[in-house]
Amino acid sequence: MKLGLPTFLRTTTFKLALLYSAMFAAFSAALLVYLYYSTVYYIRTESDRRLDLEFEQLGNAYYTGGMERLSQSVLERMTRTGSTYFYYLEDSSGRKIAGHFGRMPVAPPEVDSKIVYFDFDQPEPDGTMIVRSAAGKFVRLRDNGGALLVAFDTAQQTAIVVRIQSAIFIAAPIGLILSLLGGVLISRGAASRADELARTAEAVMGGELGRRVPVRGSGDEFDRLGQRINAMLDQIEKLVDATRNTGNAIAHDLRSPLSRLRNKLEIALSKPLSQEAASATLNETVEEVDRVLATFNAILRLARLEAGAEGERVRMDVSELAEELAELFDPACEEAELSFKSQIARHLMVLGDRDLIGQALSNMLDNAVKYTPAGGAISFTVARGPDGTIDLTVVDSGPGVPAEARELVVQRFQRMDSARTQPGSGLGLSLVDSVADMHGGKLILLDAGGPPGQPGLKAILRLPRA
Repeated sequence: MKLGLPTFLRTTTFKLALLYSAMFAAFSAALLVYLYYSTVYYIRTESDRRLDLEFEQLGNAYYTGGMERLSQSVLERMTRTGSTYFYYLEDSSGRKIAGHFGRMPVAPPEVDSKIVYFDFDQPEPDGTMIVRSAAGKFVRLRDNGGALLVAFDTAQQTAIVVRIQSAIFIAAPIGLILSLLGGVLISRGAASRADELARTAEAVMGGELGRRVPVRGSGDEFDRLGQRINAMLDQIEKLVDATRNTGNAIAHDLRSPLSRLRNKLEIALSKPLSQEAASATLNETVEEVDRVLATFNAILRLARLEAGAEGERVRMDVSELAEELAELFDPACEEAELSFKSQIARHLMVLGDRDLIGQALSNMLDNAVKYTPAGGAISFTVARGPDGTIDLTVVDSGPGVPAEARELVVQRFQRMDSARTQPGSGLGLSLVDSVADMHGGKLILLDAGGPPGQPGLKAILRLPRA
């Protein structure tokens, strides 16, 4: 059986973490190499500078006082406390004049100067001899043929270089291991969060519509993605629940007009019809069919509205639109034996679709006329609301909507039992709510403050002011 790689090793996050680790390791290696060579170069450059300075001072002594002054200066430097240099001076015949060594440790140059590296024996306090390494410069004296060696012990430099090398050899693998470990931990964390998203998606696909992505509160991109996914799942659950109830609601609301239509046609067919009776039956049939078509048209428009396929927002005068609707509904209220009054502030501007806002206001006014008993009152006001909004308010003196049912009546096909006998599709307030959402506003349903049993309804369409 072929075993696959662990899940997190196959994730994009791990690959990115691996790439990051490689880049980090390459950067660390380049940095360590740079530090090594820059440090060694600095040490050697500083040694050469100090060596040149030493020769410059000895040269000044030689040019001002000759061999005698040079030998005296060498002796002084040999006895100077804290000196780190070794000296050796010989004359033209090769005889030692002064120096740390018993004999010349290396052959002097024929002319000019040369850089030399050599080993020498140095006695310890206990009498033992140890071999030391030195580096320096040999110069042939031009006037008398003598030679001068100035050198320094390279043990300290070598120790520093070895220590730097050891640090590099230790730090390089540690840095690589830590970068890989960090990459693995990061990728495992990211893979775990991604697995949570995948498990939630699988659960939702399996029918668990209440399942949500865990949000840890860290505020990172996974939390933000989880919050958006959860908001999407909330909306999906809401739509699915609405869809589950839509069939029964449609059947309930369309059964009555379709049943009446069938019964009328069946009765009409059961006996001979006069021209007047046939004409009346056909007129009633057309009315019932119009009600059914109105319901389906409302469903279609609401679906298009929620899908964003309708509506073009422009800056418009909502006061002017409200005045037109007030003039239209005034006679309708008079015919229904209802008092109607309007109070509309002038020149209130919103950014919206005139037709949709007009349809929403018409639905609000139509509901008020439909559910307010004869002798009641309806008021329609348009005024500035709180925090830069405009409130379009319809108040009636009807039975109102209980607080616990207000979220229900704005859903599709949802109607209170007392309203089942009234004509309509149960889509009026649902469309108003969708129009409000589309315009960044909201629909607010409140009691109108009437007496018990007849509190009335106060419906507010609150829109942002342009």
